[in-house]
Amino acid sequence: MLTLYNSLTRSKEEFTPLNPPHVSLYTCGPTVYAYQHIGNWRTFVFEDILRRTLEKNNYKVNHVMNATDVGHLSGDNTGDADTGIDRMEKGAKREGKNVWDVAQFYLNDFVQTREWLNILPPTKFVRATEFIQEQIALIQKLLDKDLAYETETGVFFSVDSYPEYGKLSGQKLVDKRVASREEVRRDKSKKNPADFALWFRSVGKFADHQMHWPAPWGEGFPGWHIECSAMAMSLLGETIDIHTGGVDHVAIHHTNEIAQSEGATGKPFAKYWMHGEFLMVDGGRMGKSLGNAYTLHDIKGKGFELLALRYLYLGAHYRDKLNFTWESLEAAQTALKRLYVTLSKTNGSIEDSSPKAQNNTKGFKEAFLTAINNDLNTPQALAVTWEAVKSDLPNEAKRSLLQDFDEVLGLGLGTETETETETPREVQELVSKREEARKEKNFAKADQVRQRLENLGYTVKDTKSGPQVVPKD
Repeated sequence: MLTLYNSLTRSKEEFTPLNPPHVSLYTCGPTVYAYQHIGNWRTFVFEDILRRTLEKNNYKVNHVMNATDVGHLSGDNTGDADTGIDRMEKGAKREGKNVWDVAQFYLNDFVQTREWLNILPPTKFVRATEFIQEQIALIQKLLDKDLAYETETGVFFSVDSYPEYGKLSGQKLVDKRVASREEVRRDKSKKNPADFALWFRSVGKFADHQMHWPAPWGEGFPGWHIECSAMAMSLLGETIDIHTGGVDHVAIHHTNEIAQSEGATGKPFAKYWMHGEFLMVDGGRMGKSLGNAYTLHDIKGKGFELLALRYLYLGAHYRDKLNFTWESLEAAQTALKRLYVTLSKTNGSIEDSSPKAQNNTKGFKEAFLTAINNDLNTPQALAVTWEAVKSDLPNEAKRSLLQDFDEVLGLGLGTETETETETPREVQELVSKREEARKEKNFAKADQVRQRLENLGYTVKDTKSGPQVVPKD
């Protein structure tokens, strides 16, 4: 039985799709104005684990991910959108390019670097600018139902018109009003400070906005929230099975999506809402101003395997905060290399078909599935993986288990790429460094390198013909 934590009900529930075995999954994707940082990637990996787990349970997943390439203002996540600027415009000014070129560059980078983390591509990966007419049609529907209204600056959703506004976050509308900061400059034409933009007219501060389209309410561009509702409902239906994103989307973005979608259709927008927690760095918050909003390019530039970052993510439950340090990443890389070593030692093994081996293998598979089906408990799934590795199972049984587990973990254990040679390149380089240190009579350094090899699962034997490196038993 697969159970998932539903942010809407604040409880774990047995997963029952609307139209089994089919599952409709919508995941909020990147805003393509800059490189994605490792906090973003943690969310994308969580969503990938969800997708893989669903498929492990024999569901057929129709997965739609969006790329935001218009309308996401710098204040949208805090509710102070009236004072923000479009992030795409911000990226264009930063790089001296037009917004279309900026969007295409970072969209391409996302698609390419996604492979570094072994994230499965969605069934459909769509851009907000490809669904302008669908967004306009949805806005018109909200206007026709008196759920939205026009002002001189655009079209806004009236949160007072939707009695259940805030049910996802649990924050009542009156609390939002009290919490609003009076010193923040807001659009005075709005009926309620919490009302959010569906469409921005190309006037005032948006007069020179590079992206704009004709609409019944004037030339302009859509707000951030309306894009996801329009794309999800156009591609997956008015009610979908699962909608995911980061925990920062709960209070504003997903709350607004629910209000406008359910207001337009009168139906539940998503049956299950799932959210990944924040990633911290060195025990504190991550931010570009702090210089610690690391990208995958930063990780790669320091010589780390990108799948080591994925392993680090899996070491914490997706609903728990995770602290990133360079030391924790190095430990994750060491652990991952040990799994690769286990695979390398199983090459050419003969399968043990004895009843005992088959029963033990079945037990590990059941324990792994139980862990991952318990709201994607990846720490427990990794624990089961290591129990299997350290067990007295025959090598071929271990290899089979690792490849089976990797259908969910996605750590590259199901391929031959890491096990084609007896000693990986990193190990060979360390052996060479140790030899150089020994020749220089720097035995302390040589011993440090030997310890690193031990941590990776290898033993060095000095012979008359030179050093020999072999996997540890």
